[in-house]
Amino acid sequence: MDSMEIVRKFYDETVNVEWKRLDRHQVEFELSKRYIRRYVNPQDKVLDLGGGPGKYSLYLAQLGCQVTLADLSENNVAFAMNKAEELGLSLNGLRADCRDLSALEDEQYDHVLCMGPMYHLKEEQDRVAAIHECMRVLKPEGTLFVAFVSSYSFVWDYLIQNPSLILDDERGSQLHTIVKDANFAGHAFTENFFIRPGDVLPFFQPFDLDSLHLVNCESFLYMREPELLRQAPEVVSAWLDLAEQVCEREDLLSMAEHLMYIGRKRLTFNQV
Repeated sequence: MDSMEIVRKFYDETVNVEWKRLDRHQVEFELSKRYIRRYVNPQDKVLDLGGGPGKYSLYLAQLGCQVTLADLSENNVAFAMNKAEELGLSLNGLRADCRDLSALEDEQYDHVLCMGPMYHLKEEQDRVAAIHECMRVLKPEGTLFVAFVSSYSFVWDYLIQNPSLILDDERGSQLHTIVKDANFAGHAFTENFFIRPGDVLPFFQPFDLDSLHLVNCESFLYMREPELLRQAPEVVSAWLDLAEQVCEREDLLSMAEHLMYIGRKRLTFNQV
């Protein structure tokens, strides 16, 4: 089976799990939303590419944005559209492969969120193709948000969830990613690509983008997130405030499970 067909099937079968994921990982969601809100305003036109069952899409629709959710999984799109209807929100939805957005016109979005596709594009040429498509539909001086999973994420996940996995041959081999200091492309929770934090900014250099931020979406909180989320809301909020102030620190990027690149599309000479 084709790699992307495996990914599509995986998400078609795990819609409810994916919908609840950001409830379990509120630090990632809240810190990401804070950065998105720095640039996205009500009435802005947003493409949420690979938006899954619609957590970010519905949040932005609630802010008054004109949102289109495009996802590889038809079941995810249907789930998001049903949720929007339940909430009385306006949302456009379509099934699409991030490498081919030919159904969408050039330069029509103020912002493009690409907060999932890079987790699954194992080949460099596919990652490049996806970003080219994001750039094509993004307006000049529009904002691009791209999420990645860190190549160190195996280590933190296994250590938190089940430390004995280090004794399993396959999982133990995955854990050696931190020793090799290498990107990972292979089978994890489905077909996956996980990137070294130091490789994110170089990946975007060939594109007409001015880099604005590289964000550690968990800051320093990931290892203690379950315990933190059991605290009172004002305690959680205070820790998020502190975490936000240092989540771009280069020396903390290796503590991330998720990384978010934010860039602005350059206004080229013929567009002035």
